[in-house]
Amino acid sequence: MEINEKYESLKAYIKNLGSLAVAFSSGVDSTFLLYAAHDALGDKAIALTGVSYSFPAREKNESEEFCKKLGVKQIYVETDELSMPEYASNPKDRCYYCKKNLFSQMLEEAKANGIEYVAEGSNVDDEGDYRPGLKAIAELKVLSPLREVGFTKAEIREMSKRKGLPTASKPSFACLASRVPYGETITREKLGKIEQAEQLLLDEGFSQFRVRIHGDDLARIELLPEDINRMLNEELRLRIYDKLKSYGFSYVSLDLRGYRMGSMNEKILNN
Repeated sequence: MEINEKYESLKAYIKNLGSLAVAFSSGVDSTFLLYAAHDALGDKAIALTGVSYSFPAREKNESEEFCKKLGVKQIYVETDELSMPEYASNPKDRCYYCKKNLFSQMLEEAKANGIEYVAEGSNVDDEGDYRPGLKAIAELKVLSPLREVGFTKAEIREMSKRKGLPTASKPSFACLASRVPYGETITREKLGKIEQAEQLLLDEGFSQFRVRIHGDDLARIELLPEDINRMLNEELRLRIYDKLKSYGFSYVSLDLRGYRMGSMNEKILNN
């Protein structure tokens, strides 16, 4: 199916629902889905944005700007995952408990606003990675229109470009908790240090990266291979090192393999 046909199929799928609340994080996928929902339903489409310590402030601000520009009603759903032992202890299925908690609240919020359906933005490419959160989504009967219609990440980016969406070339960013190795406790302090470190790299002009935390004080920076040589510039390297030290990291390392999505899942998938 040609990409424009897919988009029309997506709109028809959404329009048939009558009304829809989109779980909106300001990422590439959810931005495209919210745009399509508004295109199909107008005021009968709303945005639900989960707010917690694992959601960077910059993403919250971007979500707010987009909703205002699009003219979509946005409702914040505040969650406190750190109070959940099955989340804070960071087991391999942490994402399941997080999504179960978040989407349960979103379903209640949607119902309170007279909307029956809640949708999230996973695409067909997400089916190949380790994603226990998809199990919670299925159990709660949250819709996944992009997967239903068959959109890939590349197609979402291309269609976003055609529609003039600001996220067409936006780097992929998962929640901050994904930077902590499974089995290591997630704390507010760790998430805060990660957010500061990643904001610094953004401010320094890096685009796609991760700052992983090991223990309480070791930062492991993953950069695109083409950015690694730039990081080796002495002035830049020492400036970033000094900043991360001021954020509470005792050690700062550079991953020689470079950035790859889901690197914390490698031990799980290889066992």
